[in-house]
Amino acid sequence: MDFGDTQEEAQFRAEARAWIAAEAPTYLIDSLTKSGFGGVKTGDFDPMVEAKLWQRKKADAGWACIQWPVEFGGRGASPMQSVIWNQEEGVYGKLSGSFIIGQGMCAPTLMAYASEANKARYLPKLASAEEVWCQLFSEPQSGSDLAGLRTRAERDGNDWVINGQKIWTSGAHHSDFGIVITRTDPEVPKHRGLTMFFLDMKSKGVVIKPIKQANGESGFNEVYFDDVRIPDSQRLGEVGGGWQVSLTTLMNERLAIGGGIATGFPEIKELVDGLALASGRAIENPAVRSKLADWYAKSAGLKNTSARAMTALSKGEMPGPENSIGKLVAGGMMQDIAKFALDLQGLGGVIVDPELAAHSARLQAMLLRSPAVRIEGGTDQILRNIIAERVLGLPEELRADKGMPFSKIPSGN
Repeated sequence: MDFGDTQEEAQFRAEARAWIAAEAPTYLIDSLTKSGFGGVKTGDFDPMVEAKLWQRKKADAGWACIQWPVEFGGRGASPMQSVIWNQEEGVYGKLSGSFIIGQGMCAPTLMAYASEANKARYLPKLASAEEVWCQLFSEPQSGSDLAGLRTRAERDGNDWVINGQKIWTSGAHHSDFGIVITRTDPEVPKHRGLTMFFLDMKSKGVVIKPIKQANGESGFNEVYFDDVRIPDSQRLGEVGGGWQVSLTTLMNERLAIGGGIATGFPEIKELVDGLALASGRAIENPAVRSKLADWYAKSAGLKNTSARAMTALSKGEMPGPENSIGKLVAGGMMQDIAKFALDLQGLGGVIVDPELAAHSARLQAMLLRSPAVRIEGGTDQILRNIIAERVLGLPEELRADKGMPFSKIPSGN
């Protein structure tokens, strides 16, 4: 793949750069630059308000979700133009993190399975962040086994009534809508009795409870459904076809998350360049340099793997299971780098005050958030299975419940 700009791409880059220079919220640049992983900092300004303002401004000028069709709020840009935009947006792109679930995961699912009327109604407002979406998949009892979910949807005339619980739902407390996968038939094997819907998060019977995390943030939530009634017009795909619908979401999830995970390599390189150890400068220490070389090689691999995925998208191909590689490698690398950085800093590594800690405590924040990265969007173990079975073609993992009706699968209840 040629990483240089063509003449057309160079013109596009210049246009994007000029617009960003004229319109970006420069009053936030210092706070955004110092923001650690796991929470965008905007100083005295409300992060969600500022994120929506920036997204709305982009949407009005045609720079929001630029790969989407024009009728859905995008500009029909190519994958490479999307890469160029992300490069030029730079630090201001952190403001869009609040919308990655809706725009990177829910939207592709809506585009593939929603009615034309629903696409026209919801996608433009999703692109502009006038309406924020979340993804309601994980459950307390099913862990990484998504097909083991127990949230029920029962038909009542032209409506469905949903009861159950979801957990680890990112951004539910900020969301207006969400896509939710439910069990509609417990008498067939677990992968065949699922159905996907979307719903208004303000619906009667929806209760959202934020989960306090180790880093002090509450980005994840528990969501409860108590006789939540939604119309059949909000069903995505066929009744019982929810697993296939969910695969669309999951493949886009791993592309969106894997491509956006901070590995920590630029931060560790900056740290060791200026850090003094008892033996001398950290950058001159052979053990440190060996670690840097290893992480640099992984970073280069991630860059080229991402480029390969963008090339496939540019040819009209759907995201595939190989996109699990990016998240698996980046998540583990981020945690390893953060731990190594804090070890190098000694007692200084425990300081989490951005005003006092080295590099504004970004590496400390990265360490506190990193365990969640290795769980959300598929655990490391699940991703390894996907890569082994669907990329490398190795034999499937044995499953004792294969072909068994869901109602017959033993549970701890």
